[in-house]
Amino acid sequence: MNNRLTLLWAILVGIAWLCAGCADAPRATEPAPTEMPAPTKVAFAVPSATPTLTPTATFTLTPTRTRTATNTPPRKPTATATPAPTSAPATPTPTATSSAAIPGEKYGTLAVIGARHAPQTTVSDVNLTVRGFAPTNAALTLVEIEGPADANAPRLYTLFADRRAPTIRATYQVRDHTGALITDPDVTLIALAATSGDTLHVPESGYTIGDGYGVLVVFADAERIVVTYTRDDSTIRGYVLYFEGVSVEPSLVALYQQANDAGRGTLPALRAGQAFARARGDVRFAVRDAGTFLDPRSRKDWWRK
Repeated sequence: MNNRLTLLWAILVGIAWLCAGCADAPRATEPAPTEMPAPTKVAFAVPSATPTLTPTATFTLTPTRTRTATNTPPRKPTATATPAPTSAPATPTPTATSSAAIPGEKYGTLAVIGARHAPQTTVSDVNLTVRGFAPTNAALTLVEIEGPADANAPRLYTLFADRRAPTIRATYQVRDHTGALITDPDVTLIALAATSGDTLHVPESGYTIGDGYGVLVVFADAERIVVTYTRDDSTIRGYVLYFEGVSVEPSLVALYQQANDAGRGTLPALRAGQAFARARGDVRFAVRDAGTFLDPRSRKDWWRK
């Protein structure tokens, strides 16, 4: 009996030990499959976000570099275009010069008698653009001004080859030496209608200045010319006519520059009716007498026939 109990107890102890071993085996292996996937999923989730951010940053930088590279080429053409305008005027200048030439015209010089000065020291006396002027709303017609008239004064209807009546496009007031507008008379500069290429001629008068000449050129450049009906190198003696915005005959400009550089002992002289420039469009015109700017619209003084 005792032997049987002892054997039974041994069997039960063995069974219990085996059961205990079986129970411990799953606990050792279960954490491995459960815990390994979890860290693996977390590990993949983090790198997954990192690559996503990296392309985003790369994409943002790429357009910025592209814009910088794109802006650089336009600057190069701009720098290249700068010399183009510089050389461009050189091309039109010969064209304008050749179109301003008046075939058959030859110009001479005449010794200056009386007042002499160098216009470059009083630029505003010969260049109305430097002096300045402003538009006014005065009538665009000839006007009747009371008082005596000089029968020998320049007759401005002979300015154009067809001796036509003037069409006034605009009126202006010239500034004095202080910069203030001259308001008496109320118009001191006008724009006369003309077609580009029209020849401009020395207005006839009852005066001559010697050797068959009618006027002395006291200033000339490519765009303007100033003539006086005396042999004085001055703009404050006798009648003085200003023509602005025209194409002065190139050989006449060259002759004036030569005389100016030589000391102005002689200056170019023109005969009544001689062509001296071509219109570029409307011709701006002003007149002075004894240094005073007068109304160029006055019919009895300038436009009588």
